[in-house]
Amino acid sequence: MSETYRAIRLERFADTFRAATEIIEVPLTAPGPGEIRVRNRWCGINGIFDTQIARNAVDYVHVALPSFMGVEAIGVVDAVGPGVTGFKVGDAAATVNFRGGYREANVGPESLFARVPEASREWLALASTGVSALLALEHIGAVKDGETVAISAAAGGLGHLLVQLAKHRGCHVVAICGGLEKAAFVASLGADRVIDYKAEDVAAVLAAEYPARLDVAIDTVSGSIFDAFLGQMARHGRLVVGGAAQDLEGKPEIVTGPRIVHAIYYKGVSVRGFMNGLLTGHWPAARERVFALYRAGHIAVTFDKTRFTGLTGIYDGVERLLSGQSMGKVVVKIAEEGDTRWR
Repeated sequence: MSETYRAIRLERFADTFRAATEIIEVPLTAPGPGEIRVRNRWCGINGIFDTQIARNAVDYVHVALPSFMGVEAIGVVDAVGPGVTGFKVGDAAATVNFRGGYREANVGPESLFARVPEASREWLALASTGVSALLALEHIGAVKDGETVAISAAAGGLGHLLVQLAKHRGCHVVAICGGLEKAAFVASLGADRVIDYKAEDVAAVLAAEYPARLDVAIDTVSGSIFDAFLGQMARHGRLVVGGAAQDLEGKPEIVTGPRIVHAIYYKGVSVRGFMNGLLTGHWPAARERVFALYRAGHIAVTFDKTRFTGLTGIYDGVERLLSGQSMGKVVVKIAEEGDTRWR
């Protein structure tokens, strides 16, 4: 009997990730020429992206049914094919390519994987979300030392790394988050001003304390947070759009008001889209920089306090992230370090 492993696969389009997918058995194949086989230990959760894929609502990704799911995973190489030069059995390997995340094993070209020091959740977060944070802030946001930087969802997996990267550049950081616990967490990272949107009016605070002073703003929420950032951008400010979580449910809000041109023209402001999947050529250099910052103690990774295990835990992880209650990076432990069994 041939060996198998388990993976989550999109079987139908539906409103939720749970309703659209199933856990299936997949034959465990040997790697071909130029390929490696990795046994995954951890995966990272991207709940909004997963949900939009389940709804067939991601314009830039063509999804043919059935399709494997998940983006981020890290594990250990257990077999290499002919001609492989970058990996050997026992190496830790991470992937941040769609369809490679929510599975117990992965076989593919070595070019789809990155060597990492260890198959731990820390290095997974750095190789995925850490790279995203660095590129959003420096490549798209073009941040300069000492600037004023505003960050929405600052207590999340991406946000808490953005805060630390901006502080490392000597920036004044204005962090937006919801709730006392999250506000205290973000303040502990060094944010200079934390705005708890559940207790304060973000637009009013920015207008009073940072009038036309935001050099860089990174928004993953949209809606009123985007509007508040846009209204207080400095001359030549850069507003980076890295997501639109508020628009996940239902249709995007229809806004009746002055066109965006009136907010950007006279101050030379730019609104820039950040899509990490379009920046693959920048990933290797960004990964090395993030790794170096981590080794030097300039950034740390915080994980959500709720623990999830196994493929079934991925469903709970997605729902935890979508609940808005998570703090830090949400990950799932797929396999124990000493577990060599394929399911």
